[in-house]
Amino acid sequence: MSYGFETLAIHAGQEPDGRTGAVIPPIFQTSTFAQDAVGAPRLGYDYSRSGNPTRDSLQECLAALEGGRHGLTFASGLAAEDTLLRAVCKPGDHVVIPDDAYGGTYRLFAKVAQPWGIDFTPARLTDVDAVRAAVTDKTRLIWVETPTNPLLGIADIAALAQVARDAGALLVVDNTFASPYLQQPLALGADVVVHSTTKYVGGHSDVVGGALVLNDETVFEQAKFHQNSMGAVNGPFDAWLTLRGVKTLAVRMDRHCDNAERITEYLSRHPKVAKVLYPGLPDHPNHEVAAKQMRRFGGMISFRTGDPASAEAVCNRAKVFTLAESLGGVESLIEHPGRMTHASVAGSALEVPADLVRLSVGIETADDLLADLEQALG
Repeated sequence: MSYGFETLAIHAGQEPDGRTGAVIPPIFQTSTFAQDAVGAPRLGYDYSRSGNPTRDSLQECLAALEGGRHGLTFASGLAAEDTLLRAVCKPGDHVVIPDDAYGGTYRLFAKVAQPWGIDFTPARLTDVDAVRAAVTDKTRLIWVETPTNPLLGIADIAALAQVARDAGALLVVDNTFASPYLQQPLALGADVVVHSTTKYVGGHSDVVGGALVLNDETVFEQAKFHQNSMGAVNGPFDAWLTLRGVKTLAVRMDRHCDNAERITEYLSRHPKVAKVLYPGLPDHPNHEVAAKQMRRFGGMISFRTGDPASAEAVCNRAKVFTLAESLGGVESLIEHPGRMTHASVAGSALEVPADLVRLSVGIETADDLLADLEQALG
């Protein structure tokens, strides 16, 4: 029987406990497991780095939500990214990345992967021809963020999947900004989906984590081996908190989108806002692609003030919007990407505009958020 998204979020991988009947699966807060005999671990569990029932529940749930066969979860989104790179790439390989990639992802490629021997080329993912031109005979991965962080660019996943197939490469889609509720990259041809589950999946700014979801058995086995061998797994309590958060993902995302749409409309009319970046706007250059591959347009908004000093002032004056990095929690956040989340790309080809402000729109009362922006912009 086929189930809807909300039903899967609450039930996939989360059967009532077989021993006690507890409706919520327990936290298996243990490092090791008793074995029935030498070399005969019970239910296959011997050590929590290698496998833990709480983590397995989360992995099964996330795979179901993304429409994939396999899920793997990690201690952070970057741990998931690094594990995937080590699992499928070798020195001499090449990766195409977004030319406005998340700063942490850029740092991973520039400061960790490249010294290890993996080359990379930034390309404008909204331009399929530019991505195709960036591909070489050594390209192993085409790495996609859509929407991108923080410029809210939209990549055509299906078109880039074809480019990857033509090149014999894998298409990796970071689905953190959209969440599996708003976008299903595997159904559009992606090979691997990446998440920072810290963000919308967890949804409450109280746990750090990451995930990979995929279908290919060979890539899964490679990634699973590296998950265990490299050991950057999430602990049982972190997995349980993330699993608790994901249960309300659908209803939270609808409220995030409702609030973001109202704020976008307000900012678009404000005389002190030079430009609003939001894929739901009809004048967004990739609006039609976003409308084709997303259920709605998300809770992330960026805008430009025309002046770096005023952008920082807006961030500093906000009261309901908390000045903080990260995103996707129930509370609204405001930040200056150039000096905060994307400071690591300063001076590079990926440097973001100095007058850019990024909003992670939460689920508070929309009128309160609008009033806060009014005073902050004033």
